Amino acid sequence: MSIITDNTVLIHIYSGLESKNKVTLGLLVALEAEKNDHKVTLFLAGDGVNLLSCKKAGEVVGQGTGDLYDHLENLKNSKVSIYVSGLSAKSRGYDEKLLEGYNAEFAMPDVLVDESIKADSVLCY
Repeated sequence: MSIITDNTVLIHIYSGLESKNKVTLGLLVALEAEKNDHKVTLFLAGDGVNLLSCKKAGEVVGQGTGDLYDHLENLKNSKVSIYVSGLSAKSRGYDEKLLEGYNAEFAMPDVLVDESIKADSVLCY
């Protein structure tokens, strides 16, 4: 348990499903930060938007960093705010259905800039 609480953390994931360890680590860290009472914002851009398309356990599993599906299910029940690059999603053929079940919305690059300025810590994967 962290003795430092109530900070804002921005986690920016731009890596795709082929980077199993990076993407599962990013989500593991987001969930751990939220569990330790930090305000967490997750911004998915580039190939990172593909993370939300994972629909079954065992599809993407990191080495020691967990199962992507499990992390996504835990995100649905968390207070983590999720921004998904609208440009990245659209160029990959996604629409609003990608966001269903998540505390998520499409955003433009200016939101990433604003959130990074507001955050106490920015972690990129």
